[in-house]
Amino acid sequence: MIVGVPREIKPQEHRVGLLPAGALALTRSGHTVLVESGAGDGSGLPNEEYIRVGAQIVESAEEVYGRSDMIWKVKEPIAPEFPLLRAGQILYTYLHLAPDPVQTEALLKAGVVGIAYETVELPDGSLPLLTPMSEVAGRLSVQAGAHCLTRHAGGSGVLLGGVPGVEPGQVTVVGGGIVGLNAVKMAIGLGADVTILDVSLPRLRWFDNQFHGRVKTLYSNPYNMERMLAKSDLVIGAVLLPGAKAPKLISREMLGLMKPGSAIVDVAVDQGGCVETTKPTTHADPTYLVDGIVHYAVANMPGAVARTSTFALNNATIPYGLRIANLGWEAAVKGNPSLAKGLNVANGKVTYKAVADATGHPFEPLSV
Repeated sequence: MIVGVPREIKPQEHRVGLLPAGALALTRSGHTVLVESGAGDGSGLPNEEYIRVGAQIVESAEEVYGRSDMIWKVKEPIAPEFPLLRAGQILYTYLHLAPDPVQTEALLKAGVVGIAYETVELPDGSLPLLTPMSEVAGRLSVQAGAHCLTRHAGGSGVLLGGVPGVEPGQVTVVGGGIVGLNAVKMAIGLGADVTILDVSLPRLRWFDNQFHGRVKTLYSNPYNMERMLAKSDLVIGAVLLPGAKAPKLISREMLGLMKPGSAIVDVAVDQGGCVETTKPTTHADPTYLVDGIVHYAVANMPGAVARTSTFALNNATIPYGLRIANLGWEAAVKGNPSLAKGLNVANGKVTYKAVADATGHPFEPLSV
């Protein structure tokens, strides 16, 4: 199989889909690897490292897409890449189709086989290809939020950790999954006063036991949400429904409960955001104000720490990607129920129910 690795062109995206280690695994299995020149530069991986393991460097995205049976990326294709896709081509990347009907239509029209990292799911419900970037984003969310609270960023001027004689900042994390856990770790590490909201009592018990009372736990309902919004300096949105749009748990009206200059970091922005006033931003222009509240909603947060993110992501994606290349997508999916859940579109059909529900397309699971 010919596997292509294009340079990511989403604004301020510096990750690369495949490490030289992955390219080596593919070439040793008899595959051809095409890497667009400069694709790894943002992660500190020059062309020479790919050449050393047997990959071929090509000069244009058009050549990568035109020659490759499988495209191995990080982020979903954007408009300039749509015309480069073709029927039957495997697209292995994050897709986040539920809140993105334009991309969904483009992939269906092209007839690609879209295997989305974010919906590959193990029997225990965990998401092995999403987890590494959730860990990164969760940790970055508190760093970003701390910056948002500085006066020059439009914030209230609160230092999350406080100092002796001055109380620390109040951080509320909405959602106790991987993002929420990593946000809690960072916020506690900075010395903030931290509360986690979730609808799972077993998960709240786990947080209580894990952090020995250093994090407050609250059941997530509208009453508790409103109470915590009124207290919080920083709110981290960390809610996920696999493959589906995130639920809107914080309305614009609720912003009126918050203190002027407080901040919201909505990590769920890739799936539409869990805050009504969320709109995607970029690293070049990451924040905006709504009703005096600083919003941070960068849709590719891990791209800011591209080297760490690329290595973390590839640790998870290489085994599945190698399986797809070795067996072909149909056999790979048929023999692995977890990977089968990653199949979002194929042959012009939506094959993942949450995406079908969100975009208004028929749900047509493939029998392979």
